[in-house]
Amino acid sequence: MVTPQRTADIARIDTRPTLASLLEAAVSQPGVIARAYSAFHSFSLGNQLLAAMQCAERGLALGPLASFQAWKKKGRHVKRGERALWLWMPLTCKRTVTQDDGTEETEVVTRFALKPHWFVFAQTEGRDLAPAPIPEWDRARALATLEVAEIPFDLPDGNVQGFARGQAIALNPLAAMPAKTTFHELGHVLLGHTGAAGDVSDGADLPRNLREVEAECVALLCTESLRLAGAEFCRGYVQHWLRGERIPESSAARIFKVSDQILRAGRPAALAEAA
Repeated sequence: MVTPQRTADIARIDTRPTLASLLEAAVSQPGVIARAYSAFHSFSLGNQLLAAMQCAERGLALGPLASFQAWKKKGRHVKRGERALWLWMPLTCKRTVTQDDGTEETEVVTRFALKPHWFVFAQTEGRDLAPAPIPEWDRARALATLEVAEIPFDLPDGNVQGFARGQAIALNPLAAMPAKTTFHELGHVLLGHTGAAGDVSDGADLPRNLREVEAECVALLCTESLRLAGAEFCRGYVQHWLRGERIPESSAARIFKVSDQILRAGRPAALAEAA
């Protein structure tokens, strides 16, 4: 039976969570990314921010997040009356596609739907649990995993912090914020902005301002998640290139996907596979 409270939850959730709206909140609210990543780093960045926003609305402390059954296995149980948090969940289905020659093929399609299955630590009680460590991130491991090369910086303009070329990045040896620049240039490569050989992507055809917004949003999500210097400069850079416009939903989806890819790539192998 659908209760009035569940109906109200559905109404609130349906008016809020697009990836673009979550990204806009991340750009405008310093610290929200870092807090969400610290608490929910085993989830995708989009779900981290979605969970953090719901916790803020309900006055819940950020903490470990799991399903009802997962908490039960950990020796804790959900308190009576607590309402589950909504997260995006992948749903796989098959569909039949008719080809140009009239033949039919079955393809597997993954869609994401909002489901209320998760509870934070503050909504549970029972056995004490040791806090899960935040995974370390290693730059060299990330570049190797992503198969992105680092090449010498060969531009004469010393004001340029770095550049992306094909499937490679270069950093100015005097770059003010090497980590931020690394994430920005990795963003350009993985978003397809560089038109790497053999890679067919719409990214290279985007207007320059949108390419810069996408790459710098990747830098923002990664630097603030890892609590590295540069997030405040990312925000200013994004606003400069947005010129008062909104981030398209398609761009937001690409930004979150690439940011997750970069963060997972820099983790120790076992943790990256688990995520």
